[in-house]
Amino acid sequence: MPTLEYLMYGFRVVFIPSNFLWLTLGCFLGTVIGMLPGLGPATGIALLLPLTFVMKPETALITMCAIFYGAMFGGSRSSILLNIPGDGSAVASCFDGYPMTLKGEAEAALAISAIASFIGGLVSSVAFVLLALPLARIALMFGPPEYFALMVLALTATASMSEGKVLKGLLSMALGLMVSMVGLDPQSGVSRFTFGILDLQGGIDFVVVIIGVYGLGEVFKNLEKMGRGEMLQPIKKKFGRIWISKEQWKRSVVPILRATPIGFLIGILPGAGGTIAALMSYNIEKKLSKEPERFGKGAIEGLAAPEAANNACSIGAILPTFTLGIPGSGTAAIMLGALMIYGLQPGPLLFEFYPEIGWGVVASLFVGNIIAAVMNLPLAGLLVRILAVPPKILYPLITALCFIGVYAINLSVVDFYLLIMFGLLGYAMRKFDIPTAPMILASVVGRKFEQSFRQSLMLSQGDFSIFFKSGISVALLILAVLSLVYPIVSGAIKKRRHTL
Repeated sequence: MPTLEYLMYGFRVVFIPSNFLWLTLGCFLGTVIGMLPGLGPATGIALLLPLTFVMKPETALITMCAIFYGAMFGGSRSSILLNIPGDGSAVASCFDGYPMTLKGEAEAALAISAIASFIGGLVSSVAFVLLALPLARIALMFGPPEYFALMVLALTATASMSEGKVLKGLLSMALGLMVSMVGLDPQSGVSRFTFGILDLQGGIDFVVVIIGVYGLGEVFKNLEKMGRGEMLQPIKKKFGRIWISKEQWKRSVVPILRATPIGFLIGILPGAGGTIAALMSYNIEKKLSKEPERFGKGAIEGLAAPEAANNACSIGAILPTFTLGIPGSGTAAIMLGALMIYGLQPGPLLFEFYPEIGWGVVASLFVGNIIAAVMNLPLAGLLVRILAVPPKILYPLITALCFIGVYAINLSVVDFYLLIMFGLLGYAMRKFDIPTAPMILASVVGRKFEQSFRQSLMLSQGDFSIFFKSGISVALLILAVLSLVYPIVSGAIKKRRHTL
C-alpha cells in the first residue's frame, strides 16, 4: 500500500470513538500537566502507564503522544503568565512571553504560543510522514564525538546569546555544568559533591533548578520591590480577545517556519530534547533579527520561535522511537517501554505488520495538534484571569506551587532545600545581570555532555583527534567557535563605530 493509503488507514484508526476520546483527553491532560511546574510530559505518561495495561496498544500510544505534545502547548502558559516554565522546553518562552504580559500583551502572547505550537506540530507531522526513514538514518551517524560537538555548539550558542555579556554567559554555563556533576559518576560510580547526602547521589534534577531559578527567583525579586515600597506592574482585570494583530503575525510567521525544522531535527537526535531546540531557535532568531535589542523585552518573534521549535521537537523525538527503537527524549523512552510491554518491536516492520499502531500514531499527530490548538485558544481566556489575583495572594500561591511541583519529582525533602538555594541563586543572577539560560541548558545537558566526551576518549584511547575525524563534528565545532567569536567581534565593531 502507498504511504497515502496507509495514512488514510491511520486516520480511520484515530476516529474510532474510543481512540478519539482518549486522544482528546490526552491533549487536555497534557496541557494541564505542562502548565504545572515540575510535572511535564514524562511524569504524566509515567503516571498513565499502569492504566494502559487495560487499553489496546494503539489507544495507549495515541494517548501518550497526545500528552507529550499537549504538554508542549501547556508548558508556555505558566511561562507567559507567571515567568515559571512548566518544564525545560518552556524556559525560552519566559524570555519574551513574560515581558509581553508585563506590557499588557498577555492575550497576544497566549495566542501566538498556541498558533506557533500548532504550526510547528502540523508541519513536523508532514515531515514525519515524508522523511521518517531518511532522517532516522542520519541520527544513526551520530556517535559520542558528534554528540559532544553538538552539546558544545548548544552551550556556546546559548552562552553568547546576550551581546556584551559573553563572559557572564560563560560563567552561567559553568555554574550549570557544576550542578550537573553532582551525584554518582556515570563511568566509575564514585560519589561527587554529594557531601554525604544520599538523596544527592542520583544528581540534582534539572527541573528543581528551573523552578528555583525562574519560579522562586521571580518571587524573591518582586518581594524585594514590595518591601521597598515600589509599585509592581499593574495587573489587568479585563482582557480582550485572545488573538494577534496582522503586524504581530507578520513578525512571527517567518520565525515560526524557521524554528520548526530546527526543532524537528534536534528532536530526532536522542537526548537532545526540547530545551536545546527552544533555546537554539531563540538564539538564531535574535542573531538574525535587525532589532536584537527588542529580545528579552517582549518581542513576539522571541516567543513564537521557541514555541514552534519545542512542539516540533516533541514530534521529532517520536520518530526514531518508532522507526529505530532509539528514543529521542526521556518521554519517548517511556513510550518505548510501553511498546516493549506489549511485546512489540519498534522499527520499519512495526509499520508493516501493525499498521493500526504505527500509522494510527502518525495520523493522531495531525488530529491531536488540531485538538490541542482548539483547546488552548479558548482556555487561554480563562487562564489569563490568574493575573487578576493580588500580589499578596499570588506570590504565596506561586511559592506553594513551586514546592508542590518539586516534591512531586522525587518525593524528597532535600529538594526543598535545593529549591530555596536555586531560588536565591536566581535572584542573585538577576541582581548582577547574569543570564540564566546558559545555566539551565548546562544543567540539562551536562551529564550527556560529559558522558559523550569521556566515551569519545575511551574509544580513541585518549586521542583528542577523534573530535576532528568526522565531518559532522568538525562542522559543529566550527559553528561553536563562530557563535562565541561573532558577538565579540560585532560588539567591538559597534563600539568602534560609536567612538568614531
